[in-house]
Formats: sequence, structure tokens, C-alpha cells
Amino acid sequence: MADDLKILVVDDEPIIIRSCETVLKSEGYNVEGTLSAKDAILKMEQRPYDLVFTDLKMPEVDGITLIRWIKQKRPDTGIVIITGYPSQDTIKDALELGIIDYVPKPFTPSVLLDVTQRAVTWVKGKTPVVHKEKEELPPAMIQEMDRVINQYKNKPGSSIPVLQRCQEIVGYLPPEVQKRIAKGLNMTPAEIHSIVSFYSYFTMKPRGDHNIRICLGTACYVKRVEEVLNKIKEGLKIDVGEVTEDKKFSLETVRCLGACGLAPVMVIDEETYGAMNPKKVPEILKEYA
Repeated sequence: MADDLKILVVDDEPIIIRSCETVLKSEGYNVEGTLSAKDAILKMEQRPYDLVFTDLKMPEVDGITLIRWIKQKRPDTGIVIITGYPSQDTIKDALELGIIDYVPKPFTPSVLLDVTQRAVTWVKGKTPVVHKEKEELPPAMIQEMDRVINQYKNKPGSSIPVLQRCQEIVGYLPPEVQKRIAKGLNMTPAEIHSIVSFYSYFTMKPRGDHNIRICLGTACYVKRVEEVLNKIKEGLKIDVGEVTEDKKFSLETVRCLGACGLAPVMVIDEETYGAMNPKKVPEILKEYA
């Protein structure tokens, strides 16, 4: 049940707190808000929270300081950052501290709920379902991954290119692949997992022969992209994050595809479809059947 989880939203903008409360409470989540990291610490000293959404730039005590406090004092609490355009150093600091994910400003209800569900899965200790046939990787695949890891080993900033190449080799990044990369790059599995879960490009689940991505950014949301998404779910009989029985299609949602002028946008593999509406969905999917 959603309501057995306690969520704390920390942001110095009241409208952000109200938005989070409105969206999450409508789904049954137990949500509280506070306008400062200092007050958040006081609240967490009095009672535990399962999940904390925090802004990064706040007066007096900033989000990074709050995250460090949570990791030290409440290590079982999941953390999601709420951010507009943070610097690379700030993102790096947040990733190294082990955040689960982030919510961009401005955000749509769909994006907030999508991120929340992933965070809740983390908090509850669930792991993604891995197809049995993928558990044992072929020796040739392992050798190719090791070659890539050795190529980038000891090079600064090597984690993302290694993850990209290994995902191309395997098709996704299951726990055993993440552990192998972590060991090869002298990083912890938690550090690698933080990067994988932070960037929407990476996936921890197998994808179909054709991967469908639906943009849930603001421009697409206001143009009713959810109707397109629902039509795809109905036609393929899968939900977001799932693969069709014949493994032909997989379905994902992303925060932004960078094509706001074409909203609402759908991408299948590398092909972009703009000005989408539910009527277009069946004909487009037929092209890939």
C-alpha cells in the first residue's frame, strides 16, 4: 500500500511542496512538506521517513548537506533530489552520496509519479525482474565487456562510457553486469547503481527488439501525451517498463526527449514521431510488427 510509506518533501518554494502533496496524496502516499533543510532535520530526528525529496539550493542549509546528514543518521531513507539546472559538480556529489533519482523542475504529475514509484521500489528492497535466459551471460559477451572495462580503467570519468558500451553489448544493465563494471573500475556497486538509476538512458531491464519511449516533459504533457501512452499500453497489452510476450516491443517513459517543438513526442528505436495522437499509434506500430 502506498499509504504505509512516509514521504518528506523539502523545498524552499511552497508551490513545489503543494504540487508534490497534491499529486502524491491523490495516489495514497503519506506526504509532509517543509520549507528548509534545518526543519527537515528536526522532523527526521523526531520520526523516521521512508523517502525524502529535497531541493539542492536552499538558504542556510543546502540539499547536499541534508543528504549527507540523512546518509549518516538515517541511512535506510531513500533520497530523490528536486532540481532545475544543477552544476555537474553538484550532480556528481549527489550521485556519490547515493541518491535514487531526481525530479526536474518544472515537473509534470506523470514524471513525479514515475520517479516516486522507482524510489518506492528501492525503499521496499525490490529488484527488477530479470529474464531467466539472460542470467547467464555468454562467454563472448563477458570477454567483450572486460575488454571495454580494461580500455577505460584508471581513466577519469570512465564510468558513463563503460556503462554505455556494456549496455550496447548486453542490451541492459542487470546487477551482475553492474557489479562486474564496479569491480573493474575500482568503484563500489552502489556508486555504479546510482549512475544507472539516475540517467534515463540506462536500463536495468531487458528491452524488446523495438524500444518505445514516450516523453512526459511539460510540453508533451500539456498536449495530452498520456492519451498516446494509454493507447500504446492498450494495443501492446503491457505497462511502462514491460516487454511484450513476443519480446518485440518494450515501453519506457522519459522526462524529456529534447524535441519540445514536436510535442507530443514518441521515439521508437532511433525514429522520432512528433505531433502524436492516439489515432496514429496503430499504424506506426504496424510498421514494426
